Amino acid sequence: MIAANMDDFRAALPVHGPLAGLDLGTKTIGVAVSDGFRSVATPLRTVTRTKFGQDAAALLAICDERIIAGLVLGLPLNMDGTEGPRCQSTRAFARNLERLTALPIAFWDERLSTVAAERALLEADTSRRRRAEVIDHVAASYILQGALDRLKHMGAA
Repeated sequence: MIAANMDDFRAALPVHGPLAGLDLGTKTIGVAVSDGFRSVATPLRTVTRTKFGQDAAALLAICDERIIAGLVLGLPLNMDGTEGPRCQSTRAFARNLERLTALPIAFWDERLSTVAAERALLEADTSRRRRAEVIDHVAASYILQGALDRLKHMGAA
């Protein structure tokens, strides 16, 4: 089920259980997970993209392993808030994934998440090579944390 908004997403979720955040890129998918109480997002790993079927299998394996209750996909809006080709690609990915899982899926505005992740990694004095390895799943954690904060703000998530 793809939620139309965060209210619908929240209504579709069980009271407790971790969520996963995804930062969909053209070559990789950054994955972050929350704790069961949905307080803190933690970067998990980066999945190298191949074909949709393999990408989905890898993501759903993570969901099974971590007992994930819902998915938050970063929506790459343009800086003016409009949707471009990357948003269409993300929405298509979600529609295809929806056919393979009953997990609720929500979108979260990911503008500047990679910039924030890069800044945090620079402040942590992370080497250029290490930043390249972790940037996607760190960006996914920024996306997921934004959604978690919104859910908390809405009431007990």
